[in-house]
Amino acid sequence: MMRTRPLKVALLGCGVVGSEVARIMTTHAADLAARIGAPVELAGVAVRRPDKVREGIDPALVTTDATALVKRGDIDVVVEVIGGIEPARTLITTAFAHGASVVSANKALIAQDGAALHAAAAEHGKDLYYEAAVAGAIPLIRPLRESLAGDKVNRVLGIVNGTTNFILDAMDSTGAGYQEALDEATALGYAEADPTADVEGFDAAAKAAILAGIAFHTRVRLDDVYREGMTEVTAADFASAKEMGCTIKLLAICERAADGGSVTARVHPAMIPLSHPLANVREAYNAVFVESEAAGQLMFYGPGAGGSPTASAVLGDLVAVCRNRIGGATGPGESAYAALPVSPMGDVVTRYHISLDVADKPGVLAQVATVFAEHGVSIDTVRQSGKDGEASLVVVTHRASDAALGGTVEALRKLDTVRGVASIMRVEGE
Repeated sequence: MMRTRPLKVALLGCGVVGSEVARIMTTHAADLAARIGAPVELAGVAVRRPDKVREGIDPALVTTDATALVKRGDIDVVVEVIGGIEPARTLITTAFAHGASVVSANKALIAQDGAALHAAAAEHGKDLYYEAAVAGAIPLIRPLRESLAGDKVNRVLGIVNGTTNFILDAMDSTGAGYQEALDEATALGYAEADPTADVEGFDAAAKAAILAGIAFHTRVRLDDVYREGMTEVTAADFASAKEMGCTIKLLAICERAADGGSVTARVHPAMIPLSHPLANVREAYNAVFVESEAAGQLMFYGPGAGGSPTASAVLGDLVAVCRNRIGGATGPGESAYAALPVSPMGDVVTRYHISLDVADKPGVLAQVATVFAEHGVSIDTVRQSGKDGEASLVVVTHRASDAALGGTVEALRKLDTVRGVASIMRVEGE
C-alpha cells in the first residue's frame, strides 16, 4: 500500500546535473512513487543565481539560502550536486543534524572527508549515498559495497575520466598531438575551459580514493593516492605503444598487496595490451575492471559523465534512500574495519617502458644493461635504432618496484653516453 504523505527532497545546485535531476523527478513522478512506495516532492532548490530561468521548476521553490533549506526540519532527503568542499560539507552535516539523509555527487568531498561525513550520518541515523561521485551512470559503488560484500576484492583497474579518455583516444586513432586533441575535446564540450582537474589526474585520484576505500574496507584519503597527469604523453609514446601491441590510457589503479597486508591507490598514464578490455574503451566512455577472489573478473562500462548519466545515478540513490526512509532503516555506511596501511608509490611493482636518447656507438647497450642489473631491474626487451651518432634505445622491463626503477633512471642520467630520458611509461593490464 502506497503512503500518501510525500517524501520531501531539497536540491542543492541546479546546473547541468541538478536541472536534470529535477526534470526526471517531475516527468517520472508516478514511476518513482510506485518504485518507492510514496510520492516524492521537490520541496526547494538552492542556487546562486535566482533570476535565471529554470524550465520546469516552480520559481517559488528557488532560494539562495541553502542553509535555511536544509534546516527546515521537514526535508527527508537532501540531494547535493554543487560540488567542492565548502559550503557542501557544512550543508551536508547540517542536513544530517536536522533529520535529512543525503545523496551526493561530490567526489572531491567524499574523497577528502568521507570518514567524517559517514560518522555524522551514523550519529544521526541517516543515509549517505554517492553512486554519482564515481563513473557517472555506471553502477559501481553499490556493487562494490553490497553485491561484493561477501567477496574479497584484490584489484580495481579503470578509466574513470571521460575527458582524458577522449583526448588519449583521439591521439591514438588520429596521430594527433596532445594539444590538438585537447583543443578538439574543448570544442566538443568534453573538456572544461580549465582542464587541469582532468588532465592532471585530480578528478581520477578522488575517484580512486573512494573506490579503494570501499573495495578494501580501509580509509583511503585523496592524499594517499599517487597522481600523475597525462600532459607529457606524446605521439611518439603512442607509436612506441603500438610497436608493443599496446595503447595508452589514464588509469586509476587500486590494489591489495600480494600478502594482503597493505593497499595502494594510484592514477597515471600507462600502456595496456590491445587484448585487454580497457584498451577498447573509446571516446569519453568510462570502464572499471574489478578482480575478486570468488567472482573473478568483472567489468563495468558506460558513460561516465554528463547531466543525464549522472542524474541517473543520483535518482537511483534517491530511490534507495527514500525506501530506507519509509522502512525506518538505513543502508550500508562506511566499512573501514580492515584498516590496512596505504603503501607509498615506491613500493608499487609493475613493468616499465623507458625510452632513452643515447650516443650511437659500441658499448652503449652494455653500459645501460649494467645499470639496470646493478639496481635489480630485469630487462624484458630492448630495441635500438639510430644514425649520425645519435640513437634511440627503448627498454621494457620485467616487473620492478617504482623505487628500484627510480634509482635506475637516476644512474642512467649520469652516463656520458645517455643524452636524456625521453619518456618513462608504466605497463599495466597483463
